[in-house]
Amino acid sequence: MSRSERERRTLRQMIAIACSGRHHTAGTLCDACRDLLAYAERRLDRCPHDEKPACKDCGVHCYEQDKRDAIREVMRYAGPRMLLRHPGAALAHAFRKGKR
Repeated sequence: MSRSERERRTLRQMIAIACSGRHHTAGTLCDACRDLLAYAERRLDRCPHDEKPACKDCGVHCYEQDKRDAIREVMRYAGPRMLLRHPGAALAHAFRKGKR
């Protein structure tokens, strides 16, 4: 699985966790979270790098400021919960992060 596919899957998982916990949705995304996911996926599609870096390590900020803040909030909320809901993805992320 490519890095962008992994990032896309992780984004979906994290936004689903945050939407469920914060907006009390069950099995579906609210309109705001669905829009955020669509925006983030468009940004991934348009990444100018051949070897995509992590967004936080990138010099090109392709997210608008309000969307960047929204994604940070999602990650802050969903990150710790990923270990419980998607332990394989969370451990794989930690392993890849440690290899850098």
